[in-house]
Amino acid sequence: MKAKQVLTRQALHGLFEQVRGGSFTVTYNDGITERYGDGEPQFKISFRDDNLLDFLQGDMLTSFGEAYMDGRVDVEGDLADLMALALRSGLMSATGGTQGLVETALRAVDKMRLLQREKENIAHHYDLGNDFFRLWLDESLTYSCAYFRNAFDTLEQAQQQKIEHSLRKLRLHPGETLLDIGCGWGSMVMRAAEHYGTETTGITLSEEQYAGANAAIEKRGLQDTASVRLADYSAMPGEGKQFDKIVSIGMIEHVGKDNLSGFVQTFEKLLKPGGLALLHLITSVKEGPVNRWVENHIFPGSYIPTLPEIITHLTARNFRIWDVENLAPHYQTTLDHWSERFERVVPVVCEKFDERFVRMWRLYLRASSAGFREGALEVHQILVSRGSPQKLPLTREDIYK
Repeated sequence: MKAKQVLTRQALHGLFEQVRGGSFTVTYNDGITERYGDGEPQFKISFRDDNLLDFLQGDMLTSFGEAYMDGRVDVEGDLADLMALALRSGLMSATGGTQGLVETALRAVDKMRLLQREKENIAHHYDLGNDFFRLWLDESLTYSCAYFRNAFDTLEQAQQQKIEHSLRKLRLHPGETLLDIGCGWGSMVMRAAEHYGTETTGITLSEEQYAGANAAIEKRGLQDTASVRLADYSAMPGEGKQFDKIVSIGMIEHVGKDNLSGFVQTFEKLLKPGGLALLHLITSVKEGPVNRWVENHIFPGSYIPTLPEIITHLTARNFRIWDVENLAPHYQTTLDHWSERFERVVPVVCEKFDERFVRMWRLYLRASSAGFREGALEVHQILVSRGSPQKLPLTREDIYK
């Protein structure tokens, strides 16, 4: 079933589930029958095709009437019973206007479309396969800016140092809850649980990362304190849980310009009052769209905000900013390491994909390095609290001990 059909059917299902004061059945074009409402069904609706979106748009009475006339919808039972139940439930008005339940369903369709698009965008890049990334990333599969204490650090050392540097900024305490939004293959989730005694949850939209992270967690016996879920950040507030600390490394770039405000609002809902959060993101020096080649071939749906842009969104909510650190030189060095490691395995990558894929990734890695070298791109870590912070030291000395 196509994504559009799935999303529309889910919206219709949510709409029909809200009907009260009667009962009916719906049979979709693939033969699946669902029952809605209370009591014995009064009538049966049968959809004869999968193009159902027009039932949720504009004048619902007109949409239904024309579909019924065209034979795209059949009704077994008294049409008056159907119309009476629709009017009584607020699905449509006697004058044909769309009512609140339908508008709610339309918003649900838009939200599901956005989530589906986000999942597809993530899959385009991150679901190339764990075996592919394992060829040239470090052992922890950390796919973000490393932290080099000196020029002789290996990539493995630098990535572990980045994880530790980030977690220290959060001033974690045993027993606290930590959420990692966009957790990748779970390296930070496992480090926090293992070394800081936190109850850590990671979320990702990548099927490959989800499988790889949970396999690593199980291998290290951390199932009681660490977990990675296949979940979208925007759905998390609906679960009613808040976290003592939140971290997000290299994820905001995938949210998109129009969704930055919504991301920060969700961030606020998930963080306990007084809690600390660390945002780690690539930033652009000048505001503007992502390079079209990158948008088309590497990161569809991405947007790189400027530092003032993300700061504005944060201060518009109940966030106080405590620390901002620019790690741009570290990312250039990280990309140079990745490029070197990638070139070593080009024959394997070419066999797994093709020469065009190799050339695409070579250009992506080297162009990104140039962007940091020339100052067009930067990467910032921003430490914030929701309202007044709790347990925040007076200085940064503890980070560097």
